[in-house]
Amino acid sequence: MITGTNHITFSVADLNASIAFYRDLLGMKLHVFWDAGAYLTAGDTWICLSLGQPEPAKDYTHVAFSVSEEALAELRLKLQQSGAEEWKPNTSEGSSLYLLDPNGHRLELHCGTRATRLAELKTSPYSGLVWC
Repeated sequence: MITGTNHITFSVADLNASIAFYRDLLGMKLHVFWDAGAYLTAGDTWICLSLGQPEPAKDYTHVAFSVSEEALAELRLKLQQSGAEEWKPNTSEGSSLYLLDPNGHRLELHCGTRATRLAELKTSPYSGLVWC
């Protein structure tokens, strides 16, 4: 049985640029790096950057990271100043910023939680929503 997420790996074309993005812009903690990769953490989430030829999804597939409202406001300004590209406006519960990393991977910085999303669904259910 799956007990949780172990780690998330992103294929990256330029390791140094990706480390700078995830560490310096998003504030993740860099633990170690080597010629072809790096390990960082975002809270308790382990992130691996692996040198390769990225082919990011072009659909709604993305990774969402939790942030506070205050942190999101600071990150939004910092990311705009860096030239980071937004790929989608936020239309769901909770404040979010949808952005692309330097390799085109789709990320979301989100202030809500599963509990706040489920509470929102009680007042604004999705079409065909079934509670289990």
